[in-house]
Amino acid sequence: MTALPLFPTSVVGSLPRPDAVRALLGQASSSDQLDAAIREAVALQENAGIDILTDGEWRRASYIGVIAELAHGFELGTNPTDGRPWTIVVDKLAPKHSGFIAAEVRYLKTITDRQIKATLPAPALLGERMWSAEKSSGAYPTREAFVTDCVPILRREVELLREEGVAVVQIDDPHLCLFVDPDVRGKYDNAEHAADFSVDMVNQVVEGFEDIKLAVHLCRRAGARARGEAAHAGGYTPILGQLNRLKVNHLTMEFTTPAAGDMAVFKDLREDLEIGLGCVSCDPGQIDSPDEIVARVEVALQFLDPTRITLNPDCGFAPGSAAKVSLDEVATKLKNEVEAAHRLREKYA
Repeated sequence: MTALPLFPTSVVGSLPRPDAVRALLGQASSSDQLDAAIREAVALQENAGIDILTDGEWRRASYIGVIAELAHGFELGTNPTDGRPWTIVVDKLAPKHSGFIAAEVRYLKTITDRQIKATLPAPALLGERMWSAEKSSGAYPTREAFVTDCVPILRREVELLREEGVAVVQIDDPHLCLFVDPDVRGKYDNAEHAADFSVDMVNQVVEGFEDIKLAVHLCRRAGARARGEAAHAGGYTPILGQLNRLKVNHLTMEFTTPAAGDMAVFKDLREDLEIGLGCVSCDPGQIDSPDEIVARVEVALQFLDPTRITLNPDCGFAPGSAAKVSLDEVATKLKNEVEAAHRLREKYA
């Protein structure tokens, strides 16, 4: 495994999936073809110079729906509000393919010597997206009951990822980050309790794993940039208490938009937390130059020691199962991220 330099570079998780890759998902006979496609996804990252990579999440129907690979109890239907596919819990969870995510890492280890990140959805996020009062209440009368049952399923996957020697386990939790938005908070009877519940569930998943790096990815813009949904504005101050309670080593935070607030918030985070600095835009058509990326990192350096910063995009590059994003554009963005990291190393090493 390659040692990390100062200002290591990473991706958050997903890469855009070509239509040919989408067509392979769910086909029992497509394993060799998916392996070949993932070699291309890895090559794209290695050619760009990325230090910590993923498989682009190309084996998954979606970053949330991967839970249905790990557990029985789900049904694929259609969301009545927007007509998109909707995986929903309809029965009590039972282990299905434990190790589905660990198998992603196992294959990656055979084709790269770079450090590897594995991603899992946060339990409370699953509750928000996959529980329905109408269809789920027979199995789980409350959303919270379903979320609680997701914890051991996800925790088992972390155990298996540790056995595979993965460098980083990242919990994706855009749900927690929505509590930065006053409009979102106003929809809850007790927003603090809901945000605390999200943190408690993540902590139950990761608690006790002292020998791997644990991260939480905070995001609020995935739907906005790919599907025209509302963006959620607001600095991180409203959830600082929750962020400092997370039992992780690393926070991946977006900062390419003014809506994300002031980086001075870093002064109020625990000093042991590394920051995956979202300094590369994921918006289709927006390509940040190395100079622009360096400038964002140097703002963060007013509050953080260089050893605490990893460079990464704001989010994954393929939000939603139907997102259309150019792989060539992503390659350019990652090359610019790496060039910015080289310039920062020369200046601050």
